[in-house]
Amino acid sequence: MSTRAAPFVLSVAVAMTAAHAQPSKQSIAHRGASGSAPEHTAAAYRLAIEQRVDFVEQDLGVTRDNQLVCIHDDTLERTTNAAEVFPDRASKIDMPEPGRHWLVNDFTLDEIRRLDAGKWFGPAFAGARLLTFQEAIDLVKGKAGLYPELKSPQLYKSRGIDQVKLFVDVIRANGLDQPESLRTTPVIIQSFDEDAVRRVATELPTIPRILLIDRDGDVSDARLRAVADYATGVGPHKSLIAARPALVKVSHDLGMTVTSWTFRADEKTSYPTVRDEMAHFLYELGIDALFTNNPDQFPRR
Repeated sequence: MSTRAAPFVLSVAVAMTAAHAQPSKQSIAHRGASGSAPEHTAAAYRLAIEQRVDFVEQDLGVTRDNQLVCIHDDTLERTTNAAEVFPDRASKIDMPEPGRHWLVNDFTLDEIRRLDAGKWFGPAFAGARLLTFQEAIDLVKGKAGLYPELKSPQLYKSRGIDQVKLFVDVIRANGLDQPESLRTTPVIIQSFDEDAVRRVATELPTIPRILLIDRDGDVSDARLRAVADYATGVGPHKSLIAARPALVKVSHDLGMTVTSWTFRADEKTSYPTVRDEMAHFLYELGIDALFTNNPDQFPRR
């Protein structure tokens, strides 16, 4: 039996039709309002809420003491001063990028709380800290939807850590999978990892789930049909949609939403502005939602 039976209908009805009447096209603050504040900090999340975003995204990593923290990279050095605070703690792990790396999972939550996650973005944000997933929930709940991403579950699995279980436990502990909660704080989960999305379909059936598809991913009709067996939506990179606009209708006909990424004002494109780019994908190509660094530019109609 498909995992998309009755729970799928309930999850979409609850999460996509919240009590505060969300618009049919939805904006997701990519790492918060990350075009204007350091990503995954309270400042970025609060600004996104002020800019009337529909959802705030939380990329999730796991600390050495099994705490979920909001950070995009598997490592700390790009968005914190980990190399300065812990100069002798570079991780002994091979990474695709050259250089020394400070893996999130090699540090406890208390150690990560010592790091500055704002100074790299600008002096006005010096002293900002990374948020735990629980802190993000407490900040966003009731003000916007939550859009967590399970980052690198296979990396954590190789280290004996079940990231999906940690995530499911936090969602259940906060009652975020309950219909009454989903009406006021919609939750949608996302991952590039197919196994993780399949597990969430079973363990959190009331919550919509998106399989992310990278810029070189497969968006053939056959692949979309396979994804529709366990996901409620797809999240293709915008270049895939531009190259094959028909995938939007195919996905909709399969009962899946289409959410694309990432729309940012500082990226050079063929569009006059990021607002124009977003409007084209939303209202001409017909996608349902998108991730943007600039939620204040989201074109509502």
